[in-house]
Amino acid sequence: MNAPDYLFEESDKPALPVHHVPLVRASEVNVKEYGCLVDDPDECEIEIVRWPAQGWRPVDDGTGDEGGFVEGIFSTRWRGDVLYGSNDAVKGNYVLGWSTDPQQASAQAQTVPRQQVLLWHMNYHPDGGQLFFPVKKEPFIVPLALPGDDFSPENVIAFWCDGSQGLYIHPNIWHEGVFPAADTGRFLDRQGKVHARVSCDIGKEFGLYLSCPFDPGNS
Repeated sequence: MNAPDYLFEESDKPALPVHHVPLVRASEVNVKEYGCLVDDPDECEIEIVRWPAQGWRPVDDGTGDEGGFVEGIFSTRWRGDVLYGSNDAVKGNYVLGWSTDPQQASAQAQTVPRQQVLLWHMNYHPDGGQLFFPVKKEPFIVPLALPGDDFSPENVIAFWCDGSQGLYIHPNIWHEGVFPAADTGRFLDRQGKVHARVSCDIGKEFGLYLSCPFDPGNS
């Protein structure tokens, strides 16, 4: 079984070095390769990828991409130093990361300022795109990397969004959840109904965590 365990005690994860991910202010120009900013979620089309042909015979036109999308609320909440997520659209629950080394982190009380989130995992969806649209107009960040199974921490960029728009990402774009600097966050989520997921356990594979900062500064 190669699916990661998404729910665990923070102390179950080892102390590891961190790779600092650059944070940039999202704009139509710099998110273009990854997706686009969205003003109105009802005007955003969710791309659905056609089921691939198994051999030389092509998939019939008008078939293989009829699954559509699912919709729900993607919620995030800080409990002490631990960031949890849940996705109603696909019935998922996750430990997304921590604000400090997991061996020092506490889910009972906040022990450090929330200046970063340390990520242990990223994934992509080969079956369709995904929309995150903030229910409240509050800033959030999303770490992204371009397609390809040769994932590298050096290729990850965290995009800071001011909350006035949502973010849509294309199929095959590496991502993790959406992260608010506030205690909680709620986002309208739309994504491919098949919900195929390809994962990278960054801690196990690279022996480090990704440090995504919350403050865009002068980026």
